[in-house]
Amino acid sequence: MKITESNYVEQLKKHDEKALMYVISEYGGMLNAIVCTRLRLLKDYQEECLNDVFLGIWRNIGSFNMEKSSFRNWCAGIARYKALDFLRKYYREITFENIDDMDIPKADEELEHIAEQEISEELEQMLDCLNETDRAIFIKLYMEEKDLDEVSAETGLKKDVIYNRLSRGKKRIRSMYGSREV
Repeated sequence: MKITESNYVEQLKKHDEKALMYVISEYGGMLNAIVCTRLRLLKDYQEECLNDVFLGIWRNIGSFNMEKSSFRNWCAGIARYKALDFLRKYYREITFENIDDMDIPKADEELEHIAEQEISEELEQMLDCLNETDRAIFIKLYMEEKDLDEVSAETGLKKDVIYNRLSRGKKRIRSMYGSREV
């Protein structure tokens, strides 16, 4: 029997798979839009939810009453409720833990030392392209976190000269190691 707009509901009530295929082709886009809108942040759940919508239509077609609403609205209602069920299920699965209650092992001192040593070696390589004075300025400002007045007093250089040396040094480092900000 050919499934048409006039007989698909009756055939669906008889559990004719061709009628379900008709529903999928006619209403699938609308139902997919409803599910995707409700579960827009949960992309992994969208396809499973849409499958549950079609299964819900298949199982509950006996409760459909044309006098109460259109088939389109009835299907849309099933899609909305299934999407809400998936949201509830997702939020139940999420567990929130207080970070203070978690047992996080402390970093091993040896690993910290190795990491500091690697960073120090990499920094030394980057600063090798600078002359001794510029290297000292960079270390005092960026590693020792001294302010410009202190560096000026220690080196005997004016602030303007220090700014110029920093600018030229940054350009030299960028040209050697790429355009990342220094």
